[in-house]
Amino acid sequence: MTGTEAISNGVGAFRRPSSKNAATTLGWMAAILAAFFLGTSWLARGFNVMPTTTETVLSQLNRQIFGSGALYFALQYATFAILVLAANTAFADFPRLSSILANDRYMPRQFAARGDRLAFSNGIVVLAVVAILLTWLFRGNTAALIPLYAIGVFVCFTLSQAGMVVHWVKERSAGWRRRAVLNGLGAAATGIVAIVQVTTKFTHGAWIVVLIIPSIIWLLLTIHRHYVRFAEEIKFTGQSPITPLHHTVIVPVSGINKAVAGALVYATTISDEVEAVYVENEIQKTQQLEKDWDAWDIGVPLVVLASPYRSVLRPLVDHVENLRMLSPGELVTVVVPEVVPKSWWEHLLHNKTALYIRTAFMFKPNVVVTAVPFLLGHSYRLREWMEHDEDLDTVGESQPLGGRVPARVTVPEGA
Repeated sequence: MTGTEAISNGVGAFRRPSSKNAATTLGWMAAILAAFFLGTSWLARGFNVMPTTTETVLSQLNRQIFGSGALYFALQYATFAILVLAANTAFADFPRLSSILANDRYMPRQFAARGDRLAFSNGIVVLAVVAILLTWLFRGNTAALIPLYAIGVFVCFTLSQAGMVVHWVKERSAGWRRRAVLNGLGAAATGIVAIVQVTTKFTHGAWIVVLIIPSIIWLLLTIHRHYVRFAEEIKFTGQSPITPLHHTVIVPVSGINKAVAGALVYATTISDEVEAVYVENEIQKTQQLEKDWDAWDIGVPLVVLASPYRSVLRPLVDHVENLRMLSPGELVTVVVPEVVPKSWWEHLLHNKTALYIRTAFMFKPNVVVTAVPFLLGHSYRLREWMEHDEDLDTVGESQPLGGRVPARVTVPEGA
């Protein structure tokens, strides 16, 4: 059953003509399977071998024919290798099948992406996680897991055969009636087996499949509806004019430092209207910052937002919302100064206000959030950057930050 699934799902991986080569491979596989099955049945009847809970039929036949020597263990390990290969088949075909469904927008698009080794890595990882969970939930009990596999396989066979019947009826090519009847018989046979499996093994774990299959179908249809709605909403014909927006840039600040200075320099390059925003937590700090800001005199206004409950995000979000509501075409960019520590462990010593700000504005329309990183230990020092300019005499003079040209910023000593 695993081999049949593998060939059916991997027709596109065969050399051209892929369908003919896949059909030839499937025919040979069916012939080999029939020969092994009939041969094993004939030997089991000849040696009076019966299934037991302690030893497989193949192991009993092997022991009867070859004894307990090296040939016995060789056949046992060969059987083990075949089972490992059968298990690996799922990791080759589920990712390929999920990529087909992803391309048809019935599964997340990540499943259609190939990894560095040109395999569908996301599908492999997801399948591995699901396999681990199933093994853990059922405690590795094969008696409980086999019904899940068998019912799932026969349901898939039934659906695929029924789909082929619909295909032949719609296409009506040469010999379509004969092929539709053949696939119809196959769908009926596998459907009966699936019903028998569900009925006889329902209390042994088959009820899970009865619940999971409709849930998976509902999930796939939901994903498809999302992608259809998504494509419709972002569709743009390019025939309507692009209306210029009024652009305001705000820079959240916690004080005067190099990270803030770098963010202000960037902000002035994208808009003429820039304002620094400080959320007040302590009046004494606000008074000192206003005094230092006036002394800095860079031409960017400082807006102080009151925060009675010491929340940084809520006053900032409300302020941006008020700016955005000034006119229908108002675009607000929030330029966030972000200090990036040199070592990974130093991240634990700093709060993640920049991350929280980006998250708070993620679902706000007409709001763009840009992070300007300041790399500790690696950063391009602002003074060194300014010294590359020939007009070194102007450094230290009070200059506004407005305009399209990045302005020089003198960082006060100790900042």
